[in-house]
Amino acid sequence: MTENQSFPDHPLDWRGGVPVSGRFDDPFYSLEDGLAETRHVFLAGNGLPGRFRDGFSIAELGFGTGLNFVAAVAAWAGARIDGCLRFTSFEAYPLSPEDARRALDAFPEAAPHAPLVEAALAGSGRASAGGVTLEIVRGDARETVPRWTDMADAWFLDGFAPARNPELWEEGLLSSVARHTAPGGTCATYSAAGAVRRALAEAGFAVERVPGYGRKRHMTTGRLG
Repeated sequence: MTENQSFPDHPLDWRGGVPVSGRFDDPFYSLEDGLAETRHVFLAGNGLPGRFRDGFSIAELGFGTGLNFVAAVAAWAGARIDGCLRFTSFEAYPLSPEDARRALDAFPEAAPHAPLVEAALAGSGRASAGGVTLEIVRGDARETVPRWTDMADAWFLDGFAPARNPELWEEGLLSSVARHTAPGGTCATYSAAGAVRRALAEAGFAVERVPGYGRKRHMTTGRLG
């Protein structure tokens, strides 16, 4: 395996320690501070950790390095909730465990939770510890999300930019996301693209454009009525 390559399905370049997808020519997270971006977009955007409760379910489009999972689990641990947290991520092009760990090593806060990411990527896609269950569902989300038998309380919509990865932002997929959202459930994404907002609204979410992270002026949140 070369310096700039992960599993055959997902070649990588590294820029200042940040992995950049060779397939989509897009960084996996902000070049400024990926963890701060995740907390702003996906945690605060979904009202977390304030909404956490026993049995809370998070679902995600695009697992990437596992940084969103790490941020969610760290917030869950900090909230001291008695019970379990379920995190399900749909990923077509998973990274190798080694590349995911290399990316997470840039964030000291990730250290306690990185082993779960590695275990899931290295094995069947499932790993659990301390009341937290992680499942990575491999394959095209347009096929795997409709077959999913669970419901999410919060969705992290984290595909690569719509212009580069349009498949994860198609109307049909976002409609399926809505069908797999619990009543009163939410979604959040860094994208403020008009097509994304319209597709989420048509799927049934009450959509808001809110301040984004860093250089991004806006992002999108939604709540299912």
